[in-house]
Amino acid sequence: MKAYFTSMDQGKRNTREITVQADQSNPNREMHVVTVFPQMTYQTIYGFGGAFTDAAGYVYSLMGDEDKKDFLQTYFREMHYIWGRTSIDSCDFGLEMYAAGNDPADTGLEHMDYRRGDRYVLLLVHDAGKAAGQTIRMMLTPWSPPAWMKTNGSRVHGGRLKKECAPLWAEYICRYVKHCLEAGMDVRLLSMQNEPHAVQTWDSCIVDDRQEGEFIRRYLGPALKKHGLDQQLALLIWDHNKEHVVDRATAVICDEAMAEQIGGIAFHWYTGDHFENVRMAHELFPDKRLVFSEGCVEHSIWGTDAELSGAVRYAHEYIGDINAGTDTLIEWNLLLDEKGGPNHVENFCDAPMMYDTVRHVLRKKLSLDYIGHFSRFILPGAVRLGVSRFSESLEITAARNPDGSIAAVLLNNAGKETSLFLQCSGSFYPLTLPAYGICTCVL
Repeated sequence: MKAYFTSMDQGKRNTREITVQADQSNPNREMHVVTVFPQMTYQTIYGFGGAFTDAAGYVYSLMGDEDKKDFLQTYFREMHYIWGRTSIDSCDFGLEMYAAGNDPADTGLEHMDYRRGDRYVLLLVHDAGKAAGQTIRMMLTPWSPPAWMKTNGSRVHGGRLKKECAPLWAEYICRYVKHCLEAGMDVRLLSMQNEPHAVQTWDSCIVDDRQEGEFIRRYLGPALKKHGLDQQLALLIWDHNKEHVVDRATAVICDEAMAEQIGGIAFHWYTGDHFENVRMAHELFPDKRLVFSEGCVEHSIWGTDAELSGAVRYAHEYIGDINAGTDTLIEWNLLLDEKGGPNHVENFCDAPMMYDTVRHVLRKKLSLDYIGHFSRFILPGAVRLGVSRFSESLEITAARNPDGSIAAVLLNNAGKETSLFLQCSGSFYPLTLPAYGICTCVL
């Protein structure tokens, strides 16, 4: 068995790779064992990725050729990223607010101008696809309708979609999706609204349970079908924090007609674990996709130097979500500048890779390594396997890859070293995990 370790010791990153032989003789192995059950199979895992925001695309445009090559090679070859998310019109992570359709008089949407949205994002998507050797599978999400379609007349501070604008907004979304397809994006997922419960100082819009269900049933679902997009992509609901996943899903997927139109549920991590909510949604709707569509370490909460806690947070999240039935994991910005932006309301945050635009240095954060313990070894098409553990501070998920290999990711979520045995198919492999360390075992 090959075992790959990453940890932080006195501020220094430690990585190592070892070969581990099975040990059947230790009499204490049953007391400290974590087990992978190859006969217990669950969801197919479609893969991992990150967000192609306006901010990420802009920072990418400032980089030199060697840094660009390193960035692309790391994410899209070594880490096997094949999924991405980008916004329909602007979101907070961009240089400014913009919309393809800003003219209230253009009720036929004849003069939509996509150039601002394309400016930095399209090149990054295309270059990523070249590096990956395949097109990146994209998720599209609006943060807000155009200001003139909203009750508050603004892209920011929440507001709601005007009832009379619902048909036009559905048409607008479909035209935006079709433009992205024509521009070479491989659009596979669409959510109707980012964070529909959040009133923000940036692009935001409130959509309650009834409004989301009605908009999909009466307007967006029929518009997608009219444009031939219903077979192209899966329509995701919610796209907000996990504690409301079951409530929103049961409210919206309320009959057979709605079940036919909705392909899955998207969620974020900002209000805590709530893995039980994800698991219950999977039990209630086993044929619907579960997509972790956004997560980042916020500077305002965690501090800019808390690399280890942020990295452990990602690993804890990915293990919990995968074990609860999630099939796709897309974290937030792929790339930001040294401030954690650009962001048009200074809502700065961390990213796995950050580029210092002053010193011209690409920095790879510890979170990149911890995320890589999943995406480098659990490949698209892998099937999750059953696991068990002897301690709550030791977390594990495992999957069988299409080539038959088994990858098990273990996280030591305790402040002290932990020794254990990994058991699979009757063999016991001794391991020692450093404090807050992560290890991927490949059998």
